[in-house]
Amino acid sequence: MKKLRFVVSLTTNDNDYQVEQAVAAEEAARRLNVDIEILYADNDAIQQSQQLLKIIQSNSQPHPDGIIFEPVGGTAMPQVARASALAGIAWVVLNREVDYISDLRRNFKLPIFAVSSDHEEIGRIQGRQIAALLRQGGSGLLMQGPSECPAAKQRTTGMYETKPVGVQVKLMKANWTEASAYRVVSSWLKLPTSQQTPIDVIAAQDDSMALGARKAFQESGAGAARDRWALLPYLGIDGMPQTGLAWVRRGILTATIVVPTNTGKAIEMLAHALQTGTIPPEKTLIITSSFPAIEELAKKPVTKAKAAGA
Repeated sequence: MKKLRFVVSLTTNDNDYQVEQAVAAEEAARRLNVDIEILYADNDAIQQSQQLLKIIQSNSQPHPDGIIFEPVGGTAMPQVARASALAGIAWVVLNREVDYISDLRRNFKLPIFAVSSDHEEIGRIQGRQIAALLRQGGSGLLMQGPSECPAAKQRTTGMYETKPVGVQVKLMKANWTEASAYRVVSSWLKLPTSQQTPIDVIAAQDDSMALGARKAFQESGAGAARDRWALLPYLGIDGMPQTGLAWVRRGILTATIVVPTNTGKAIEMLAHALQTGTIPPEKTLIITSSFPAIEELAKKPVTKAKAAGA
C-alpha cells in the first residue's frame, strides 16, 4: 500500500497550543506510518494561503494526499479549499466551523471534513468559572483573540451566556501569544483611567495570553496597587500539560480549560478514510473541560474589589 503524505498547516509556532498541535501530529504520523510536512503561517492569513497554493499548484513536486490546516483568517480560505479538491487533495479544517465544506462534499468524492472544539461551549465554561469566583458580582478583563477569528468571537459569545449579570466585562484583543497580550495590557496600564478601573478577574482565551497579561500586571505600578494586581485570579484556555495545566498546578494561573489537540485525531481519520475509501462525518467535535472543576473553583470565591488606585 502506498505511504500517505499529509501537509499540516498551523497558525504559529509562538503559541503553546500550536506547538502541542505539531507534537500530536508528529506522534500520530509515526504511529500510523504517514509522512507529514508541518508549516507555520506566522499568524498571517495571506502567508498561509500562499504556502498552501504553492503546494497545490506545484508541477515539480508530487501532491500530498491531504491537507490538514488550522485557519489564521476568518474565511478559512474557500478558494484554496476548492483548488485543493480540484487537484484531488483531501481537505481537513481544524478548530473552525466552515459553511463551504457541505458544498465541497457534494461535489467531490474526497475526504473533506472538520475536526474542532465547540468554541461557544469553551466560552460557556469560562463564564461558569467567572461565576464560581465572583459570586458577589464584580468586574472582569477578557483578553480576546483577534476580532477576525470566529473562534474568538464564539468563545466571547459563550462566556456572555453564562457569566453572572452582575459581572461587568472589559474586552481587550491580542493575537494568541504571550507577547501580544503583554503589549496590549502594558499599554492599557499606562493610561490613568486604568488605575480607576476595578478588576476582579483576568480571563484570557488562551493560556499564553493569560500569562502575558499576568506579567504586564506584575510589572505595573508599585505598592498596594501592584500587590492587588498580583493577587487577581487569572483564567486561561487550552490546558496543555507542559504549560496551562502546569501553570495552574504551580499557582501561576487560577484555572484553565482543557482543549485537547486535534491534529492527531484528524490524521487518524484522514488516513483511515483514504485507506478504506470511506468518508468521515462532516464535523467531529472534541470534548473540553474545566481544570480545576467548577465545583473546586467555587470553594475559592473572590471578594469584590475597588479600583486599583483606590
